[in-house]
Amino acid sequence: MPEEPCQCPDCQRFYREHDRLIREFPTLRQQQEINWAALQSFRTLSGRVLEELQKNHESSPNTDLPSDSVSSSGVSEDVNDSIQQVIADLENINAHLFSIEALMERVFDVRVPEAIEQKFREHAGELAPDPLNLDRLRLNRLLHQTPDMPDRN
Repeated sequence: MPEEPCQCPDCQRFYREHDRLIREFPTLRQQQEINWAALQSFRTLSGRVLEELQKNHESSPNTDLPSDSVSSSGVSEDVNDSIQQVIADLENINAHLFSIEALMERVFDVRVPEAIEQKFREHAGELAPDPLNLDRLRLNRLLHQTPDMPDRN
């Protein structure tokens, strides 16, 4: 018996987004393109933030501060360590994104005939039916009115 899908708000948001992406991009080619665009936007944004952090961190090193200006609690050192950790994490993310990009380039080598793209469309309709479809809305309303079905909201 399959496990019930998680009902937490984060998972529900993921399920909705997952289904939306299948509905709006129901072919192999469209999935390739949207994934490539998402990867590129992720790389662009994280790369820009990383560059800015590196530039700002290099231009204002804490070593220029006199030793009496740093509080005894070491707050400046904690901030510096925190920024260094964030920079290291973002560099790691960017390295992973470059690896994913190399793998994604292989996905673009795959081309399928239109008949197979049609199969993708058919399965997309089954996997992620339109949540605003009148029949589905009626069914949802009926399910929520059934006394033996607990409301999952």
